[in-house]
Formats: sequence, C-alpha cells, structure tokens
Amino acid sequence: MLKRLFDIVASGCGLIVLSPLFIVLAIWIKLDSKGPVFYRQVRVGRGNRDFRLYKFRSMRVGADKQGLITVGGRDPRITRSGYFIRKYKLDEFPQLINVFVGDMSLVGPRPEVRKYVDMYTAEQLRVLSVRPGITDLASIRYRNENELLEQAEDPDSYYEQVIMQDKLRINLEYVDNHCFVNDIKLIFMTFWEIVAR
Repeated sequence: MLKRLFDIVASGCGLIVLSPLFIVLAIWIKLDSKGPVFYRQVRVGRGNRDFRLYKFRSMRVGADKQGLITVGGRDPRITRSGYFIRKYKLDEFPQLINVFVGDMSLVGPRPEVRKYVDMYTAEQLRVLSVRPGITDLASIRYRNENELLEQAEDPDSYYEQVIMQDKLRINLEYVDNHCFVNDIKLIFMTFWEIVAR
C-alpha cells in the first residue's frame, strides 16, 4: 500500500515537474525524424497481463520489425535525437504515465516483451507476481548491455541464454526480498548512474 501510494505521488509530481522537458524533447523528436513522439510497445506486466509501455521514440518508425534488441551504442536505426535521449535514459521518462495509472512501479523487474516471457520457466514466471518497474538492480548491473550485445557473435542468443537468465535471477531475488527502503536505495542508485554518464 505504501509502495503504491509513493508511486502515485512521485510519478504525478514527476510528470508535472518534467513537463517542460517533455515539451522540449517532443519538439526535438518531431523535428529530427518522421513519426510519433511516443513509442508504445506491448510488454508483459503483473499477473502475466499485457500493457502498453510508453517511451519517447528514439528509433526510426518500423525499426522494431528489424529486431527487438538494440545492438551497440550506434545502432543505425537510432535517430540523432534518439542517441542523446537513450544515453541519458530520457526515453524512459514517459513510463511515469505507466506508473501513475498502475501498470508499473518506479522500482521492479523491467517488463519484457511476450516473446521472451514465453521462454520463462515456471520458477521465472514468479517475476510477474509484482508490478514491473522503470528501474531495477538488473538494469543497473547491465547498464552496458548494448555494448555486451555488440561484442557477441549472436546477440539474440547471447541475450536469451546469458543476459536474460542472469537478469531473471537478480529479479527473483528482488521478488523474494523487496522492501520500501531498498526501493528508495535503487532509485538513488539509478539517478547516480544517469548523472555519472
């Protein structure tokens, strides 16, 4: 109950405070390339239910049809504005809308697309017992995920067999041990990672 109340208040305040930045980014995205300001992708949330996750669009329209994972920091599908907003995680800010309406939490396992969730074991499906989050420990530990995938001979297989498995292990630990105080710590850790970039 405390976690949900915090999510509502924090995401509501965040949307208000960040609205000028949202307007600037929206104009930049529209001027930089054709397409909508927001990218809405179906992800899997709590209870194994699909929802639409909001992001600022950082890739050219239709880029997701060429693959679900981003490889390297200079993926040719990424727009000029997209490179900047992805580097500083600004593309994630619209997910405050998802948090406010209850699809997500500020902290929780990052939501995956259905393709990957369908690969989960019965034990791994326990990550869907909590609301997915904008940030989690797995995201912080794998902040260089794109670079790791760029070095892999087969990025898709490496993601499925190595990165995704380790992220799920980390997230299952979160499911079993999460508490409000640790969530606050993860929020500060995330801000530090963004600033450190």
